[in-house]
Amino acid sequence: MPFTISHINSLTPPCDTRAWSSVPHPTLPIVAVTTASALRIYSLTSFKLISTVTGGHKRSVRTCAWKPNTPTSSSATIATGSFDASVGIWNQDPSDPKEWHFAIVLDGHESEVKSVSWSAGGNLLATSSRDKSVWVWEEVGEEDFETVAVLQEHEGDVKCVAWHPEEEVLASGSYDDEVRIWKEDVDDWGCVAVLRGHESTVWSVQWEPPVREGGESRLASCSEDGTIRVWRKKPSEQRRETSRYSSIRSSRMEEWEEEAQLPQRHVRTVYAIAWSKISRRITSVGGDGRLVVYEERPAIEEKPGSWEAIAEQDCTHGVFEVNHVSWAMSKYDGTSQEVIMTTGDDGNVNVWKIVDDEVLNAEV
Repeated sequence: MPFTISHINSLTPPCDTRAWSSVPHPTLPIVAVTTASALRIYSLTSFKLISTVTGGHKRSVRTCAWKPNTPTSSSATIATGSFDASVGIWNQDPSDPKEWHFAIVLDGHESEVKSVSWSAGGNLLATSSRDKSVWVWEEVGEEDFETVAVLQEHEGDVKCVAWHPEEEVLASGSYDDEVRIWKEDVDDWGCVAVLRGHESTVWSVQWEPPVREGGESRLASCSEDGTIRVWRKKPSEQRRETSRYSSIRSSRMEEWEEEAQLPQRHVRTVYAIAWSKISRRITSVGGDGRLVVYEERPAIEEKPGSWEAIAEQDCTHGVFEVNHVSWAMSKYDGTSQEVIMTTGDDGNVNVWKIVDDEVLNAEV
């Protein structure tokens, strides 16, 4: 392969229990790590622990999401989802960035919360759960949220939710092998598309970062079936009306199609994927401990574009499974560089960079 994945560092100290995810802040040089015992905040410059956030939840913190920066933001805000079925909202202390305050708890789910996601505008929060539901909450005032939708069309544990990077469009993936797209129609949220193709549990969905003006963001999904698929919405003139899967009027239904399957490089469940805003590459991790990076090759004349695996690294967490992967910007050597972060059952969050073998060989 044309690139090599090189280990840079690991977050220090490691977590004393299983680590579920590592989520970089969208603008600040910090990353949040969810674990079986607490939420931890680390520096993306020194890779050292800044804060350990405890309380609020009674069981493991399974998932988290940073609220996007808004003009009224004076400090960072993060949402957490727990195995205790609750969602927590935490605010950073403006006078002491190392301190975090538990602002509010959102109750409603009847089982473990598996995923949380803020909309691009920061006014909506989506949560999903083992109870087969997706909830949409709206922030209506300071530390005040209202439930605006409870979406219950999935037939299994809803593993993940993700908001479109620019629009109020929500994607979810489930134990029922399906991906669903949700939108609001007047005052009613509903499913506008069902994406079928995976043959087992959908563990993660990721929107393509914002594309050029007038372009449609695609959606990537990964599954226990070992595949990673890229989906696209058909242009308006190609869509057909249907009302089979939703109470939304048929004119709101959308037609989506599978555009591509990435090269199948995993031999076990693919638990997580991430789509880079910088390089526009996709990376994946899973139960086999492998980290894979993919790059899209553009279409040439009438030949369609395709995806290629450009780098792989085995045993990224020894014999342990890898639960999560993310792209981040770090100034670990004084210059801002894009890195990959993997989060494993061993409690470690490892940091990697991609090295171009041609450049490396030329330097040697």
